[in-house]
Amino acid sequence: MTRFLITPVWQGSPSARAMQLVDGAEAIAGDLPRAACTSVAVPLGAGEALDTGVHRYSALRQVQHDLREALASSDERALTVGGDCAVGVAAVERSARAGRIAVVWVDAHPDLHTPQSSSSHAFGGMALRAVLGDGAPDLALPAGTVAPADVVLVAARAIDEAEQEYIDAHDITVIGAAALSDPALLAQTVQRLGVDAVHVHVDVDALDPAEMPGVKDSEPFGASLAELVAALKALREAVPLAGSSLAGFAPASPAAASDDMGTLLRLVGALA
Repeated sequence: MTRFLITPVWQGSPSARAMQLVDGAEAIAGDLPRAACTSVAVPLGAGEALDTGVHRYSALRQVQHDLREALASSDERALTVGGDCAVGVAAVERSARAGRIAVVWVDAHPDLHTPQSSSSHAFGGMALRAVLGDGAPDLALPAGTVAPADVVLVAARAIDEAEQEYIDAHDITVIGAAALSDPALLAQTVQRLGVDAVHVHVDVDALDPAEMPGVKDSEPFGASLAELVAALKALREAVPLAGSSLAGFAPASPAAASDDMGTLLRLVGALA
């Protein structure tokens, strides 16, 4: 059984369309079994940076706290639905109960900035780095929760210089969108790590804009939905799934959300 944690956090996004992430999370929740959903409240206000270098830090800290509590309240496997990529941090922490885990981060952006390297100071662009133990207090996980060598980036193609330097320095594996044409590649890559289980995080901007228009900032040459779903299916058959997270759906309007719902439900099926 899967428990869906609906967390419409928008404060981690740098986009002018950030509030549309709320519409996206609520639209996804509307197509999920109500009894299997737990809603995590998100502050209405933007919050303050509090000298952390993270915009809206105080609101994000509150969401992180409340999401951790919600994740701890159930023993069911969890799919955490955002909102922006901030939801992935607490979700990975919960998955790490399974032992040594790999993190498969499917995203057009690697989200490997720190408050010092980020030009936007938006936490969404720091989420994976926070998983790896670097970042603002109460947002970053304890060092060693996940090792950089156990991270696999998938479909990342908008990589800033500071992020590329971190990737190179820590030998993080990157699988390009085109490489997903081999449905076994992702599973084989994670199997070679020798981990106990895997957490999969998907930001829908990893998909090609032709297949997923409802995102904040489209990046060309993204993943094919069919190829990504096939790769995730093969991964789940090869390595136990500890948990998952889904982020980045920002429809142009609540009414427009239905246009992408078929795609999103296929992703939910692959993750749950």
